Amino acid sequence: MSTSGYIKIDDASIYYQMSGNLKGKPLVLLHGGLGSMEDLTPVHKYLDDEYCLICIDFRGHGKSTLGSTKLSYEQYQNDVLSILSFLGISQFSLFGFSDGGIVAYRIAAQSPEKVSCLITLGSQWRLEPEDPSIPVLKGLTAEFWLEKFADDVAYYQLSNPTPHFHKLVDAVKTVWLDTSESGYPNNAVVQIQCPTLIMRGDHDFLFSLDEAVALQRKVAGADFANVPFTEHAAHQESPELVGRILQQFMLKIRCDL
Repeated sequence: MSTSGYIKIDDASIYYQMSGNLKGKPLVLLHGGLGSMEDLTPVHKYLDDEYCLICIDFRGHGKSTLGSTKLSYEQYQNDVLSILSFLGISQFSLFGFSDGGIVAYRIAAQSPEKVSCLITLGSQWRLEPEDPSIPVLKGLTAEFWLEKFADDVAYYQLSNPTPHFHKLVDAVKTVWLDTSESGYPNNAVVQIQCPTLIMRGDHDFLFSLDEAVALQRKVAGADFANVPFTEHAAHQESPELVGRILQQFMLKIRCDL
C-alpha cells in the first residue's frame, strides 16, 4: 500500500511517495544527484515491514519539476522539511545516498530535535580544495551520463513533467561544487546528536576512506560501515549486505533506547 502526490513549493512541484508500514515510524529516504527515489527501492524490503518510508524526488529530479530557484543542498533541505511539515511529520529518521546524505547531514545538524537517527551512504561532508573528486565533477557531461546511465535518463525523460536533462546536469554540477554556506555542512556535523551510521563502498572514489573516518570522529558516537566489494552505489551493487546492515543498525537503536 502506498500514497503519493505533489506539493507546490514556489514555482516547483515536488513529488513524494509514502509506502511500507504507513502506521510505522517515519523513515525519509533521499536519493543521489541526477537520480530519483527509484534508485533506493533495492533496500525497501529490508525496512518496509516496520517503517513508513517517505521518498522524495529532489526538485528537477525524477517526477519533480525544476522551477526557477537555484539548486543547492540548502534548497533540497528546505524542500524536504516543507514536504514533511505538509504531511504533519515532526519527528523522523533519515537515510540518504550521496547527495541525499549530504542533505541529511544538514537537516540533522540544523534540526537535531526532529531527527531520530541518521544513516548515510557515500556522502561527503565537505569539499576540500584538493579533493580528488573535483576534477571528476567538473568534467562530467550530460553525454557521459546518458551513456553510462541510459536507463536512468530514460526514466527521467518519461516521468518528469518538464524534462530538460542538459539543464539539470548543469544545475546539479553547481550544487556539487558549491563551497558556500548553502553547500556542504562542513564542521556543522559536530551538531548532529542522533544515533548515526556512516556507510561507504570500499572502492568509492568520491567519498574516500580517510574522509569517512574523519567524519566519524566529528559525529559523537557514530558507527561506520565500509561495505566490501562495492563502489559508490553500494545499495544497488550489494542490496542484501547493505539491507542487513540497515536492519542491524535500526535494531541496535531500538535496543539502546
